[in-house]
Formats: sequence, structure tokens, C-alpha cells
Amino acid sequence: MTQHIGLVLVGFGNVGRALARLLMRKRGELENQFGITFQVNGIATGRHGMAINPEGLFLPRALEMMEHGESLDALSTLPVPESIPDFITACPGDVLFENSPVNHQTGQPAASYLRLALEKNMHAITANKGPVVHAYRELTELAARGNRRFLFESAVMDGAPIFSLFRGPLPATELRSFTGILNSCTNLLIGLMEEGRDFDDAVLYAQSIGIAETDPSADIDGWDAAIKVAALCTVLMGVPLKPQQVQRRGIRELTPAKISEARAAGERWKLVCTAQRTGEDRVMASVQPQRVAPSTALYAINGTSSYVQFELDVLPGLGIVESNPGPDTTAYGLLADLVNACRGG
Repeated sequence: MTQHIGLVLVGFGNVGRALARLLMRKRGELENQFGITFQVNGIATGRHGMAINPEGLFLPRALEMMEHGESLDALSTLPVPESIPDFITACPGDVLFENSPVNHQTGQPAASYLRLALEKNMHAITANKGPVVHAYRELTELAARGNRRFLFESAVMDGAPIFSLFRGPLPATELRSFTGILNSCTNLLIGLMEEGRDFDDAVLYAQSIGIAETDPSADIDGWDAAIKVAALCTVLMGVPLKPQQVQRRGIRELTPAKISEARAAGERWKLVCTAQRTGEDRVMASVQPQRVAPSTALYAINGTSSYVQFELDVLPGLGIVESNPGPDTTAYGLLADLVNACRGG
């Protein structure tokens, strides 16, 4: 039986456009393997307008217009809404993809957009980790009441199957702890310093290739990693945790001398994320630079790659590596969520 799905996209930056291209490329597989056909009924951007067409937008044209900096308003067959909440309300659809800029300390405005979609009886899918940390229980319960799904595979480690792994293939397990490298930017910066660059030069290079933000403090000071740790604790360990509750220390104090000293000892510095269950409803979580030995899996994680190792009661060491992710891998996590939402996985 074929399901025809109307998609609504909020956010059409690098990830949103990568998702559009992936949807077009995977159209045949979605229909043949999963019985899913789709059309994109609406796209909302922050600076390039909005477009709604209940008959479906022509994605190649929308992508072309974005590449040329044109407004998508011209594609709309309905009056262009004045705000994104108005857009979500006006646009017909079955699934909302939310990939807009978000305040990770509050989860807004993404959490509000997702809530509005669920109230319209749409599945709600996001790559943003803020709503997972700050509104996971609310959005999950709201989705369940409408027989919808709130999914967020790409919120941690892009498209790697972290959350879906625990929803399905790992039944009747208890997650006792995890350790990992969850911030690509700092892992790259440390690697560049190992090659001889000083800290400021490494940051400038990372900015030049689009890995570091104009203001890289969220990465450098450990906030991005702390939010990801909080998301994993909240969802996988069942212990709601805010990033402010994660013991956090960034990499600003790492000097070339410290890195050289570690290398001379055969070790490397890494920004290590950890969480340990200390009681039924308690965890101890941290993000901090640590020296790691060659005998550890963390030692071999280079560039913008990420890694997490889970310690479960029945599987004492289950690790997942994601090598040098980008917008395409994040888009794949969103696509996987779409399939799982449509088939109830």
C-alpha cells in the first residue's frame, strides 16, 4: 500500500537543501522499498522568503532560486505568511522537517514550531538538539496523543543511528554509561594544533572551511558537546538533563606545549564526553579535555569524525564511529526519520 506524504520544510540552509536533494535522489527507493511517495508543499526560510503550494513545489527550481539568492515568495500559490508559525498553520502537510536556527540554551523557537506541527497532527522531525533537551517529554507525549512521531536522529552525530538503535534493535537493555567525542570542531582544532598550528590559527582555518562558526565559543567552550550529552542522557538514560548540569570545560587552556608533551608520551588530547548512571534517576555527566592512550578507541578519532561507546548491562562495549560528517549525512538522518515515522518504526 502506498502512502502519499505532504512535506513541509522549515529551514532551507545547507541541511535543508541537502535534504531536498536527497529526497529527489531517493524518490524511487522510497516508493519501491517503503511504499512512500511525497511532495513538498511548503518551504520557509529565514532570509529568502516562503512558498506554499498545496499541489507541490518543484524542488529543482526552489534549489536554483536559493543558489542565486532569490526569494522563494515567487513560487507560492497562496498568500505568503508573515511569520513561520503562520506558515506552519497555513501549509497543508503530513510531516514537518524543522531545521531552523535555534537557541540551544532554550530550544526555541524550534520547540514551538514542532509543537505547532504536532498540534496540526503532523509528524515532527528535527536535526536540532535544543528541542530534544528542553522539550523532549512534552513533544513526545503530544505526538503520542495524536498517534504521530517526534523524531530527531540527526540531533547527535548527524545521521548515525544512535536514537533509533535504542528504540528497536536493543530491547531490554540498560544503558549504564557512555564515553565519546561528540564535537567535530574541537576534534579538528586539536588535530591542527598537533600539526603545529597555534590555537588562533587553527580556529581561523576551521572557519575558512566552514567547520567553525564566526563565533566558535559554543564549540570551544564545550557547550555544543554538553548539549549533546544532555540529549543522550535525557532520551537514552531517561534522566532529564540540561547542559548547565553537565560539568563542562572547553579547550581554550590547551596549549602547543601541552599537546607536544602528550605526543611525546604517546598520547593525544581529546575533548571527551562522559555520562555515568549513579542511581535510578541520577547521572554524572562531563565534558572536558583528557589525554587518551593509543589503547583507547578515542585515540584514533581524527578530523571532524565523532565516536561514542555505550556500556550496557548486556553489551559492555558497543561503539559507533561517524567519519567526517557533513550536511548530506545530517540529511540522511532526517530521511531515515521520515521512513520510520511513516512505517511506525
